[in-house]
Amino acid sequence: MEASKEAFLREFGEHYGYPNGPKTIDEIRATEFKRLDGLVYLDHAGATMYSELQMEAIFKDFTTNVYGNPHSQSDTSSSTSDIVREARQQVLDYCKASPKDYSCIFTSGATAALKLVGEAFPWSCQSCFTYTMENHNSVLGIREYALDQGAAAFAIDVEETVHHGVSNGTAASMKVLQYQVQRRNEASSLEEPTGEAYNLFAFPSECNFSGLRFSLDLVKIIKEDPARILEGSPFCNGRWMVLIDAAKGSATEPPDLSLYPADFVVMSFYKLFGYPTGLGVLIARNDASRLLKKTYFSGGTVATSIADIDFVRRRKSVEELFEDGTISFLSIASVHHGFKILNSLTVSAISRHTASLAWYVRKKLLGLRHENGARVCTLYGDSKALFHDFGPTVSFNLKRSDGSWSGYREVEKLASLSGIQLRTGCFCNPGACAKYLGLSHLDLRSNFEAGHVCWDDHDIIHEKPTGAVRVSFGYMSTFEDAKKFIDFVTSSFIALPNWIESGYQLMQGSESRLGAASFYLKSITVYPIKSCAGFNVESWPLSTTGLLHDREWVLASLSGEILTQKKVPEMCFISTFIDLDKGILFVESPRCQVKLPINFITDSCNGGSEQIKLNGQRYEVQSYKNEVNIWFSNAIGRPCTLFRCFSSSHNFCLNKIKSASMRREVQSVLNFSNEAQFLLISEESVSDLSHRVSTKDVQKGACGAASQISPMRFRPNIVISGGEPYAEDGWKILKIGNKYFTSLGGCNRCQMINIVHDEAGLLQKSNEPLATLASYRRMKGKIFFGILLKYERSEPVGRDGDLWLQVGQDVHPNVS
Repeated sequence: MEASKEAFLREFGEHYGYPNGPKTIDEIRATEFKRLDGLVYLDHAGATMYSELQMEAIFKDFTTNVYGNPHSQSDTSSSTSDIVREARQQVLDYCKASPKDYSCIFTSGATAALKLVGEAFPWSCQSCFTYTMENHNSVLGIREYALDQGAAAFAIDVEETVHHGVSNGTAASMKVLQYQVQRRNEASSLEEPTGEAYNLFAFPSECNFSGLRFSLDLVKIIKEDPARILEGSPFCNGRWMVLIDAAKGSATEPPDLSLYPADFVVMSFYKLFGYPTGLGVLIARNDASRLLKKTYFSGGTVATSIADIDFVRRRKSVEELFEDGTISFLSIASVHHGFKILNSLTVSAISRHTASLAWYVRKKLLGLRHENGARVCTLYGDSKALFHDFGPTVSFNLKRSDGSWSGYREVEKLASLSGIQLRTGCFCNPGACAKYLGLSHLDLRSNFEAGHVCWDDHDIIHEKPTGAVRVSFGYMSTFEDAKKFIDFVTSSFIALPNWIESGYQLMQGSESRLGAASFYLKSITVYPIKSCAGFNVESWPLSTTGLLHDREWVLASLSGEILTQKKVPEMCFISTFIDLDKGILFVESPRCQVKLPINFITDSCNGGSEQIKLNGQRYEVQSYKNEVNIWFSNAIGRPCTLFRCFSSSHNFCLNKIKSASMRREVQSVLNFSNEAQFLLISEESVSDLSHRVSTKDVQKGACGAASQISPMRFRPNIVISGGEPYAEDGWKILKIGNKYFTSLGGCNRCQMINIVHDEAGLLQKSNEPLATLASYRRMKGKIFFGILLKYERSEPVGRDGDLWLQVGQDVHPNVS
């Protein structure tokens, strides 16, 4: 056993690994989670993993028993009703809720349960919806129902300060920050709230952003002494009801409703044991559920109704009243098998096991330092708020040695290359995100105006992070998972290889290595259709947009989404060729029997032009006849439309960056390329990269032929040969033949270069070569390989005879 694990077990061995359980953690992983071999999964807060034995038990159950629709009296229906009844009881038992006091209502998930409460709650103009800042968007959405009914709504932050020296040893006082009261009906604000109005207070049992657990004492405080929290608020005298969002916290510490009698609790089963998805519950106090007002009725919710007159009598049972239509009874039948696993391990043991891993990661992250002594990691959740513990979640951001932030997308991208799956962003918790990241309302609005929305790549705006990195643990997580994650952070964000020591570095405009080296144009490739295969030529004319007809066409889905190999890898099998003399684009696909000729001089278009958007820019395009679109739809296996760039005002200007190797000062006129008119790749740079990948394979003991990477893996327009590897990094202006080009800096690479198709026509995906590039070609969160070029046309209009590139032409870098 390695020293690090021995040290961990000395500190946490009493709690880690289920020492008193039916299986140890190593046995659980070896027998029930074989599919996780080689993968570090750290997003259990998003969705935990189902056990393979659990799924086998479910399959056996479904293939040996017959379950019918429970809305019937047949034997199979009765069997289903019994299973559903048992599942309800298991849910109540899990939260120590007596069926005399509580009912279990099945929903399509925790979000649907929250929506049910929001739309059925007895709001009035004197009601109030109060919620903690740290709440999921699905809880914040209840605010819409409250405000629409004339109720007030406001957020609060609760903090607890412990005072010593009182008669019972300690006493806690609370500090509450109340945010602005929101209303949509100003007239209702003139009415003084009375004690008859119903109010709702919502908080999570565990914050899904920070992992901090709220004290369930809030339930009793709000219900028995709301003035302690809402001091000075006119709503103190109302009838307060409490909702707990336990979707995150219930996997390791379900609320004990025998001690903390909340009115509503919501959960989702995939957060507990991975399967089923699309199924959750609302646990409702019976007296509270009778106050909910339901308008719609459906099959299963009525005792009787008459079709042609206004007559309906609803069922009395709480469950039957709120479960519209046929419940997901097969999913409900599978719940038993999930609870069987949790009960065999015990929730308390799961909580201790996962907590030990989270504490280990927090401790290690806090101890990381750069060479200059600066902290590497900023953890979120270390506050004096009314929390009594951490859940198995760690949320953080990383800083470079100069104090700048590493974007969370950079962390996620590199983690994925290392076989680590984690979560980044704000996790649908805008209040916690703003609170911990220090984002003001102005920051949030300006970020949105700058184009930032949920799930995008804008991780740093105005030198501030817009989200965080989150790792979270489940009952099947191991020390090895945590250790691999810490090793990844250490190697990727502290012990970064020095590019000079590694042999090369991104050049900063230096000409010292050029010497007498000679370079020549090795190949030219044109890609007529964005993301489809290109074709090589010996010579090709230039235009104001780069190589003539390069990326002049694009495929789009019927909804208007531009299609690329990132989402439709089958596009790489579409081969292209242009006959300039005939003015025809030829396309072929192994999925289509005939070659498709597209005459781009004479072919008529459908109804003229239209506009599409790509990379935030608008293009005027021409569409083609239906036969063309059918051909491409068959080629990629999904409906699509072919467009040709008719005219573009896309004068693309990349952001200015100080580094000369990452210049973005000049504008380029583009067709459908992402960043620049040309991508140049050096044959020597590719050879060096291939050697590094091969060396890594040997070190790992990989078998087979040495990794030989083709320049075409990077989809270049221009491949050059000669000189030293990466000499192109420092080029500013270059001359090919008698044509001049300006370097716009390095090309930031993505995971597309890890996808290749083999001789059998199958797509193969790995972590290489991007993982190797990341180890020595990363700068400020970007991984560079190759350079982007802009053609500097100086010839007068009308003298196009010499506007051709020719294979074999000399390449002269940094000419004046």
